[in-house]
Amino acid sequence: MSPQPPPATAPFPPVTPDATPAARRLLDRLYRVSGETLLSGQHNQPRHGSAWTERLTGITDRTPAVWGGEIGFSAPGTLDAVDRREANADEAIAWHRRGAIITYTWHAVCPTDEEPVEFLGGIIRDLAPADFDSVLEPGTAHHTRWCAQVDAAAAVLRRLADADVPVLWRPYHEMNGPWFWWGAQPTRLVALWRQLFDRLVHHHGLRNLLWVWSPNAAYGDAEPFAPYHPGHDVVDVLAMDTYKGHYEPEHHANLLALAEGRPLGLGEVGDLPPGEVLAEQPEWTWFLAWPDVVTERNTEAAIRALYHHPRVSHLA
Repeated sequence: MSPQPPPATAPFPPVTPDATPAARRLLDRLYRVSGETLLSGQHNQPRHGSAWTERLTGITDRTPAVWGGEIGFSAPGTLDAVDRREANADEAIAWHRRGAIITYTWHAVCPTDEEPVEFLGGIIRDLAPADFDSVLEPGTAHHTRWCAQVDAAAAVLRRLADADVPVLWRPYHEMNGPWFWWGAQPTRLVALWRQLFDRLVHHHGLRNLLWVWSPNAAYGDAEPFAPYHPGHDVVDVLAMDTYKGHYEPEHHANLLALAEGRPLGLGEVGDLPPGEVLAEQPEWTWFLAWPDVVTERNTEAAIRALYHHPRVSHLA
């Protein structure tokens, strides 16, 4: 029997210096599946544990390949409760041991506020340019609070790192839209992203993260991608969030050009991608469906059709 060739390695290594072998293997996997298959995925809100992954498994008889979690920002007992952080990290560790890919979203609390907050008014809100500048200025009260908020998120990510779980880490998503406090200010967003990278990688020493930059598809109030890209030295994977069926070819083409050979993902979707999108835009490597929206915007027949499509792969 001839020896098996070594696994393909990514053309670009992880942007994190000395990334863990598990993180490197995950990035290699994304490069390998690009153009070949689309990994199914489902987000889970903190309060519900893995209920949405389990629900999609029940609908489709297929288990999503990607398990999505959230750091959390809201009061105990609510949907995105901060008191579920440890329990959901344990959920993520258990799913990783079953073979799932883990991705985490962070709806970061505005640094002018103390957590917990409500989504409307705490995450979806404006941040004045002067206050944003203060977040970026060491020694200010806003910067100090931002550091504390990042440190709380880092504790969750450290729990995963200690269990050798690589994470598709998706902070400050949809930054090219004006709805989140970190949005619609491209120069400041780039500085904020790089500040976060420095604190998590160099201050906290996290080596298990693959950095996923995930703008919204450029329709409606969302602006073009490029001004918000923080640089290839701090981004491993480019993803796109999209709702209401906005899979226009130009969004894919523009993100693909910006990626310059790096993998693409569908970081958050409402309407699931139809078969013609899978054929015309084969570079998407995973999708992550959003709770509630996935069953409100897609019939069970459509969900099953996607999960049983020959280009889509699963955990089981």
